Amino acid sequence: MIKNRCATPPANVELYKDLWIWLEQNDGELSRISLEMAGIGRKLADKYGEKLVGILLADESGERMALEAIEYGVDKVILVKNQVFRHYRTRPFAETIASLVLEKKPNYFIIGATHNGRDLASRIAVRVDTGITADCTEIDIDQTKKLLEARRPAFGGAILANILCSRHRPQMASARPGIFKPAERTIGRKGEIERVESSIREEDVVTKVLQIVTREEVDITTADVIVAGGMGLGKKEGFKMLEELANELGGIVAASRPTVDAGWITRDRQVGQTGKTVRPKLYVAVGISGAIQHVAGMKSSDYVISINKDSAAPIVKYSDIALIGDAYDIVPKFIESIRKGRRLLQEGKLGTPVK
Repeated sequence: MIKNRCATPPANVELYKDLWIWLEQNDGELSRISLEMAGIGRKLADKYGEKLVGILLADESGERMALEAIEYGVDKVILVKNQVFRHYRTRPFAETIASLVLEKKPNYFIIGATHNGRDLASRIAVRVDTGITADCTEIDIDQTKKLLEARRPAFGGAILANILCSRHRPQMASARPGIFKPAERTIGRKGEIERVESSIREEDVVTKVLQIVTREEVDITTADVIVAGGMGLGKKEGFKMLEELANELGGIVAASRPTVDAGWITRDRQVGQTGKTVRPKLYVAVGISGAIQHVAGMKSSDYVISINKDSAAPIVKYSDIALIGDAYDIVPKFIESIRKGRRLLQEGKLGTPVK
């Protein structure tokens, strides 16, 4: 029989306060996900009267990053500085942060669901005897009960489950990268830095970082313009046409999951529930039907243009403009119209474009 170690609610729930976020850093630089967590954290903290606290484990570069985090809207940074924390390793990070959680009792704790964040969040939850809702696409707080409302796709994306942690503290969630808008920076903004001593030594850590090997990947989550292709292209070579269109628009090529599974394009370009979540200013969907799993990854786009033979395809209802027809007829004309417009602009035959 498995014993439920989380069966008893914590005593004195009213002692738990503040909204925490983990400030993930890579080699001395705050990662984009930290800015996204600062964005949603600031919004919730302002709305419900909580203090936004960032937890930062780093080497000597932590001082600079802590000041930067405050400029991105964090009220207070708890900084644990030690050379051991230069690179992420599961055990020292999990044990250190869990110890801080038990001591300082945050009410809410949100962690970005990166590779490291997913690893860290669950281990902290186990150590402090609470639950966690993983891979959330929406996060809010119930104004009456002060409960974290963590929402994530369930049953293959068919529904959006709203999960509450009513009996345990802290209330934890991990949030998908690319979902939330990064915080705006205010140069010179003031806040508090609490420095915590760490006596951990490198020889106490069982894992060693021998070498950092980076794999060349395309980060589609930061693109302002995305041209995405689906199985409606009919063949792998269709992505060459999309690459040409993306170049004209100053964007990047992405794809639906079936094309990735078919080996037409690399997985780092996959948009959707099992891929990456994007929020570009312009999203062009070419030959994509619009299954709910794909839409979950691009529905926050500012403007959507779809190109599809099927006028009844689900992607159409998510589109600001839907071009119905063969992609191999429409896309070349799209490219030529962009080039023609650029030539006319250079010749002074068009007005100044509105940005």
